[in-house]
Amino acid sequence: MKQLRDVYVIGAYSTQFKRWFEKSLKDLTRDTYLAVLEDAGMKNGKDIEFAWFSNCAMGVLWGQDLIRGHVCFAPLVEQGLFPERVPLINVEGACASASMAFHGAWKDILSGTCDASLAIGVDKFYHPDKDKVLLAYEQGIDLEEKGRLTKEYKVVASECGRDFEQGPGHTLFMDTYALQACWHMWKWGTTREQIAIGASKNHYHGSLNPKAQYQFEVPVEKVLSDYEVSYPLTRSMCAPIGDGGAAAILCSEDFLKSQPREVQKRAVKVLACVMSAGKHRPIEEPSLSKWAADRAYQMARIGPQDIDVAEVHDATSFCEIYQVEMMGFCPIGQGGKFIESGATKLGGKLPINTSGGLVSKGHPVGATGLSMIYEIVTQLRGEAGPRQVPHAKIGLIENGGGVISVEEYSCGITILQKE
Repeated sequence: MKQLRDVYVIGAYSTQFKRWFEKSLKDLTRDTYLAVLEDAGMKNGKDIEFAWFSNCAMGVLWGQDLIRGHVCFAPLVEQGLFPERVPLINVEGACASASMAFHGAWKDILSGTCDASLAIGVDKFYHPDKDKVLLAYEQGIDLEEKGRLTKEYKVVASECGRDFEQGPGHTLFMDTYALQACWHMWKWGTTREQIAIGASKNHYHGSLNPKAQYQFEVPVEKVLSDYEVSYPLTRSMCAPIGDGGAAAILCSEDFLKSQPREVQKRAVKVLACVMSAGKHRPIEEPSLSKWAADRAYQMARIGPQDIDVAEVHDATSFCEIYQVEMMGFCPIGQGGKFIESGATKLGGKLPINTSGGLVSKGHPVGATGLSMIYEIVTQLRGEAGPRQVPHAKIGLIENGGGVISVEEYSCGITILQKE
């Protein structure tokens, strides 16, 4: 694969993730959009030629479907804050939605269609009706094939001597992650303590991040003693429900050269941006994230050893153990030991999820992927404060969404570089 043009991120922003009771989706869109403009050094959005809007819950939870981004941006257009007639595409791919939005904006610039493009993700997943929230999450599977999914997980369960636990108080997504963790423990000797070490590490990182939903430390023993969600996962190992927004503005090299020196100094180059799709597969086969990571490394002309900092999709803390293997940061089966060694903590060989990860930073689904972009851009700019990784030059983002068989329906891998 060969890039047609160089692509740069000149603006990146994330709100704090929390339960934004007082803010609507339009409010969060406005806040996020105006803040990413400011970060890009733009007084207004007149130079933006295309927009990609990521959202997952606006229809199921809040009653507005089909034209979500258009509805949220209409007031901004009317107030002269967003340019008239600029096309906007609504994007939805479960937890990978915001990575899809970023990928769309990247291709706008890569192809020469645009010189400046916006990717924005906004979601409100906290809702007083818990049944509605569960319904929203369940849209991330093939509802017609739910029986097949259950059968596949029962096969995995029988192989590792477990039951596929479902029932009151359980959510399908956490149950699938839990069983994947059980299989990994059976196959590779991964321990519950190693999962807890990863969770505690991310809660420590989150305590340093003012944008995180949870800004407190959780010692390993408290992670293990927290109430069980689905064995071996406890609450402290699972991402919370929340609200928020995140965005990025991407541009061409020519556009960048026309910007003030301060904007040019803070620009971050996109070395690679790859999406992959999931399939029904045996659990021992490497996942779609490895497929995407291998191609991203090829596109960027680097290897896993060149990554200085990474954000991976830890909807549960087991996922981080699995994804460090799929990203090539350690051999397959050694993710637990890699986390346990301290390699992924600030000060370690390869700090991962310096934002606090999803388990601490939060996970408002349609905004998550772009919040991961924001964290890596912040790290590469040297602006991460107490959680800064020294001399970070190249960062990786892995963001997956939906469930088909024992993997996600979609995955995005992005590699960024500070030149």
